[in-house]
Amino acid sequence: MKTTIVQDQPSTSISGRRSIHAGSLPLSSAWLVKWFGWYGRRLLRKNFHLIRMSCDGPPPSVAGPMIIYLNHASWWDPMVALFLQSEFFAERRAFAPIDASALRRYPFFRKLGFFGVEQKTVRGGVQFLRTAERILQHSNSVLWLTPQGRFADVRERPVHFEAGIAHLAARLSNAHFVPLALEYTFWEERYPEVLVHFGKPIPAFLYLKPTQAQHSLEGQLEDVQDILSAKAKARRPADFNTLLGGSAGVGGIYDLWRGCRARWRGEKFKPAHGIL
Repeated sequence: MKTTIVQDQPSTSISGRRSIHAGSLPLSSAWLVKWFGWYGRRLLRKNFHLIRMSCDGPPPSVAGPMIIYLNHASWWDPMVALFLQSEFFAERRAFAPIDASALRRYPFFRKLGFFGVEQKTVRGGVQFLRTAERILQHSNSVLWLTPQGRFADVRERPVHFEAGIAHLAARLSNAHFVPLALEYTFWEERYPEVLVHFGKPIPAFLYLKPTQAQHSLEGQLEDVQDILSAKAKARRPADFNTLLGGSAGVGGIYDLWRGCRARWRGEKFKPAHGIL
């Protein structure tokens, strides 16, 4: 297994306030990332009916490094993020922070671009900022963040972040922040839907102070969550594009009978109950 380690370029700092010491980026094995992406896609197909993306919330196309920050709704968030990464940002190298204690328990994630951060400590905050800045020196990098720092219901308002993302925003100059809303909901099938809505990219140079960045970034994510929430309630498949087809129907003897009946009539069996 080959592990690629990319070295920083000290002369290309993106911080408008001070330069960053050179150092290696978190490990990222291209082979392992590809395998885990295949495995994650299988899990999503097995456990969800469809992954749908809002028609008016497509992924942005921006030049330079990017921070995608999303609400933390479910255990499935990393799997969905990995799927979206492979679907829309495959040309970029992806990284994400993880609780340092969790990384010690699951060292496998070290080679998938995850880096450990101590939770609720000053040292952990410094670790996060230093590593994130090194990552975002590279124009083809994308940093995935769940700044709420905990699982939170999609209806929780106001949206509140831990301080790390705001301090990071105030230190950057040529990166973009992209809010991403996720929902997991049941419509007409036995299996739930994954709903996705990207917000507009926000240039980091707009933020001069952490307090300004905090309120703005929280508000932007809250806005895209409200948009997606309204679409989820409306239940109109035409408002979404299907990204991944998964499981449908009841399964077992009932679907076996339905399939036999359809073939007897010369029809194609469609296990889904609703409109795709």
